[in-house]
Amino acid sequence: MESRMKSKALKRYVFVIIVISLLNAASSVTHYSIPEELDEGSIVANLATDLGLDVGTLSRRKIRLDTLANKKYLDINKETGELFIVERIDREYICTTKAAATCVLKLDATIENPVRMFNIELEIVDINDNAPHFRRDTMHLDISESTHVGERFSLNNAVDPDIGVNSIKTYYLSESDHFSIEIQTGRDGSKFTDLILKKALDREEQASHNLILTAVDGGVPARSGTASIIVRVLDTNDNAPQFDKDSYTINLTENSPIGSLVVKLNATDKDEGSNSDLLYSYSLYTSEKTQQTFSLNPNNGEIRVKEMINYEDFRIYDMEIIATDKGANSLSGKCKVKILITDMNDNHPEISIKSFSSPVKEDVAVNTVIAVVSVSDKDSGENGQVDIHISDDLPFALKESSDNYYELLVSEPLDREKVPEYDITITVTDRGNPPLCDNETITLELLDVNDNVPQFPQTFYTIPVMENNAPGASLSSLTAIDPDLHENQYLVYFIIEKEIANTSMSMLFSINPENGNLYALKTFDYEIEKEFLFHIEARDSGVPPLSSNVTVHIIIMDQNDNTPLIVSPWRAHGSEVKEKIPRSTDKGTLIAKVIAIDSDSVHNSRITYQFLQNTDATLFSLDQYNGEIRTMRMFSYRDSRDQRLVVIAKDNGEPALSATVTIKLSTVETALKTYTEVPLEYDIFSDLNLYLVIGLGSVSFLLLITILVTIVLKCQKAKPSKAAPPCRNSVISERNSTIADSTLVSNDAYWYSLFLAETRKGKLVVRQPVPKGARYIVSSIPRSTGLTETSDSAASTLQTKYCGVHRGNFSSFIPSLTVLSASHFWSQIQCFVAV
Repeated sequence: MESRMKSKALKRYVFVIIVISLLNAASSVTHYSIPEELDEGSIVANLATDLGLDVGTLSRRKIRLDTLANKKYLDINKETGELFIVERIDREYICTTKAAATCVLKLDATIENPVRMFNIELEIVDINDNAPHFRRDTMHLDISESTHVGERFSLNNAVDPDIGVNSIKTYYLSESDHFSIEIQTGRDGSKFTDLILKKALDREEQASHNLILTAVDGGVPARSGTASIIVRVLDTNDNAPQFDKDSYTINLTENSPIGSLVVKLNATDKDEGSNSDLLYSYSLYTSEKTQQTFSLNPNNGEIRVKEMINYEDFRIYDMEIIATDKGANSLSGKCKVKILITDMNDNHPEISIKSFSSPVKEDVAVNTVIAVVSVSDKDSGENGQVDIHISDDLPFALKESSDNYYELLVSEPLDREKVPEYDITITVTDRGNPPLCDNETITLELLDVNDNVPQFPQTFYTIPVMENNAPGASLSSLTAIDPDLHENQYLVYFIIEKEIANTSMSMLFSINPENGNLYALKTFDYEIEKEFLFHIEARDSGVPPLSSNVTVHIIIMDQNDNTPLIVSPWRAHGSEVKEKIPRSTDKGTLIAKVIAIDSDSVHNSRITYQFLQNTDATLFSLDQYNGEIRTMRMFSYRDSRDQRLVVIAKDNGEPALSATVTIKLSTVETALKTYTEVPLEYDIFSDLNLYLVIGLGSVSFLLLITILVTIVLKCQKAKPSKAAPPCRNSVISERNSTIADSTLVSNDAYWYSLFLAETRKGKLVVRQPVPKGARYIVSSIPRSTGLTETSDSAASTLQTKYCGVHRGNFSSFIPSLTVLSASHFWSQIQCFVAV
């Protein structure tokens, strides 16, 4: 804001450049006049023109400007000869003397060839760039409230670094009912003000006055500065003390204790300081007897009992109290006090217990009399009349039986478990003023009866038990609560008999009859027993006994205590599986599938597979989730003929359990002739090629029919007691086990057959259990035979034949279908002869 105001002032300022040439014998002086606060780079004048110098020779003659001040505010452009502003010029900074009418900056311009010096005077003209300000932002004045109107008070004047019309022009005072200002001008032209009181002050009405004094200069636009004036009004003793009331009437009972407070008088004075400090005293109109009976505190106005008061001696005391302030010219106020003595109820009523029955049973009948009491009071009139009562919260009532005799009755059913005993306070009060009272407390004890059923904290308990627990292990504590006492509180715990699979609950669990601790009597197996549900009863020893029961749900938690069992490929304990595969096996061919099962729960039975040992890590891959072993590439002549794979099946338990299987693979040269399919281009498929394809197809079809007939004849000649050896392309396991390409013979009716994977489609074929005593043969053919595969013709062949009691009905027991590919027929035939 200040910078914008400066720029506006500069724009309004008319530059007047006066060049004065003073020629004398010594030197010439060039005079310029500019306003202060010009922007850097502003042109003052063309010094070369004014001095009569050739602009083209300024650089060569090395013209320079020397200033007599500490800073270099101007410089000469050697190309144009112009005198320009290098740094902003502040007139108030250069000319610090306020009285200076003009501010001149002297400079020297020097050139060479020949050497000449020019004197330059630069007059700095003031602009309104400074606002008036007070030396102190806040002025404090202390003025007595008794000060006369028209009194003057000098104020600190404001200062403005600017001169002339830009200096302070006038002052303004904020609106006030009590004060005004008067502006005066000094001999040096400065302006100052006096504060004038125009209305009388009253401290009790307004203790201080806050004013704002504003100084305004004469610049365009005008600038201003402010200061706060805080006037504190000083107090004078112009207010007399006043009591709250002009007269007081006090009722005081006889026999009031000495020193007891009768009344505390309060007088106030609007003044402050010592003018408001008060002293209390009796006036001359107060009798000597009154002053002897009552004392008056001179500092706080308290009237207290000084002697014993007797109603029969004096019934009324009159006094006059004076309150005087401590001002120089003290002022005072007064009030009248009348004390009325009243008769006192000074005899307490009495209560007497005539009969009382305790303890009683908690099931005592309502309206049964518990106690008989009598009351009396030696006073007369209302002071001798008494009222008797007990607490409304108690299940008892008082009934008047005769004059001043009362019976204490049971008004509500009692419950010992809620309140075992009652402290009954019988209070008797007379009707005096103030009333007097007496009380007597009796304690009624209740005897327990068996009226509460044992209660369990919960109606249903769910107890997790980790399997493989030790017999006799503590499972939980089932504790019931009976609020009765003694034998009614003693509890015995039982397991309510229940049979599960012909096994009694008492054979599986036991409970401590005294404390309800539940124990397991056997070791549980999650794979056999997963949960138990039974009831436990808690019975007290009362007559008659009461009982309750709770449901207990035992959940057996699984542990990872079962090692994965490898079911495929099957092998004898500790033995390894030996298989043979063709060396012409393609990349991605299913070599084997490892299948393991785990009887633990779902979380612990998740099985993953990985190689523990692999002869060539670049040759085989193992799917960690389904256990499939496939070739990663084709065999090369550098690969060993024997490959040893050790697969580990690991469950997801903590700690994890595992099982391993060793598969020894032997590669053999395939005996079948392979063909390489060469893709044909349509544009070279001639008629001759068509005839060759038809001929080859016919020969192949005839050969197929011949082989089928031969197979049928061989099957009809087979003996019923023996199984024919497999054909030349079969691969026989050395231990009668099979992986993806092997033959298995088994007599176990409940043994699951080999899990075989259809190579391309990823289908899993599982043989279900067959009737007991039956015999079966499962066989599969090696998929890789060296032929080029297509999308559907590369499927592996699975053929299963069943030999049962009735030979003619074998087709109904075939557990799976035969998948055949015509293009690979020659390499996929496998013969099984069932005996």
